[in-house]
Amino acid sequence: MNDAPSPASQPRELVPVPDPASAPSQLRTLRIAVALLALLAIAALVFAWRANERVHGSERELVKRQQESSTLVTEATLVARQAQEGARDAAAKVALLEARLNEVALQRSQLEALVQSVARARDDNLVADGEATLRAALQQSALTGSSEPVVAALKQVDDRFANANQPRLEPVRRALARDLDRIRAASVADVATLSIKLEEAVRMVDELPLLAAAEQRRDLARGAARAAAPASAPASAATGTLGSWLSTQFGQASSTFADSVWAEIRSLVRVTRIDHPEAMLVAPDQAVFLRENLKLRLLNARLSLLARQFDAVQFDVRRAIETIERYADRSAKRTQVMLDVLMQVAQQARQSAPARPDDTFAALAAVAGPR
Repeated sequence: MNDAPSPASQPRELVPVPDPASAPSQLRTLRIAVALLALLAIAALVFAWRANERVHGSERELVKRQQESSTLVTEATLVARQAQEGARDAAAKVALLEARLNEVALQRSQLEALVQSVARARDDNLVADGEATLRAALQQSALTGSSEPVVAALKQVDDRFANANQPRLEPVRRALARDLDRIRAASVADVATLSIKLEEAVRMVDELPLLAAAEQRRDLARGAARAAAPASAPASAATGTLGSWLSTQFGQASSTFADSVWAEIRSLVRVTRIDHPEAMLVAPDQAVFLRENLKLRLLNARLSLLARQFDAVQFDVRRAIETIERYADRSAKRTQVMLDVLMQVAQQARQSAPARPDDTFAALAAVAGPR
């Protein structure tokens, strides 16, 4: 039953028999291999240890850096939180400042509008006052017949506008300067000066030399000259001898007698050019009435001048000049002076309307227009 072959019946394997001569060399080779394996193992262990140390150092560095990063992140989070809170506070403050700035801007705009309204109201008041001043000056100038009230009013208005120092009033100031120059250049009768001249002419009437008394005055002047001539003779005679003094006295007496005789002969016949014969026939009592009539005419001319009736002034002054030329001695200095005064009055006493400041009124209307 047991068909398995027996060990004896199985074939035997051949076991090589080591060579006794090759055994030491194998042993030496084995030792070298073991030594190399040991060295390799040691080197591997060294490299493994160094790698492990590097890994541990890297881990420590990573942990340290992770801790530092965590600290930095915590600090950054805190700083960010603080920055966020600061930004929130800053935003709130900026919003508050913007609100206050808007309020200030609104108040500033309201204040500027108020200042502009006040300045415009002041300018309008200046314009209205200036216009009223000029119109009052025109009425006064029409009553007095002089341009001085208008000139004074223009200067006053110009000073007010200069003190205001407003650019919108500069056109008005330029118009004021033009009207002021034009009114000053205009010729208007100066009533006060003409009245003074007429008063002076009235005072000169009493000393006016009439033509009827001219020859008498000339004769009196010649007699006074002859009487003054012998008065200087004694002074020269005192230094001479008695004979020369007697001869001098005799010569002067004979000369005086001859002059008196010749004067009497000349007084018998007089040759005078007389354009108006009635002027020589004025008696002394009539001369008084002539002077009084001339005074009344000049006083009447003065009253007409004060009443601005220049036609009446011209008539009375012309009649007074004709009277003086007819009855007065025109060769006398006083007559010439009085005629010159009356001629000046006749030339200056003319009716002329005072110049109106039309440019100024137009400029004031332009400035006051936008109201």
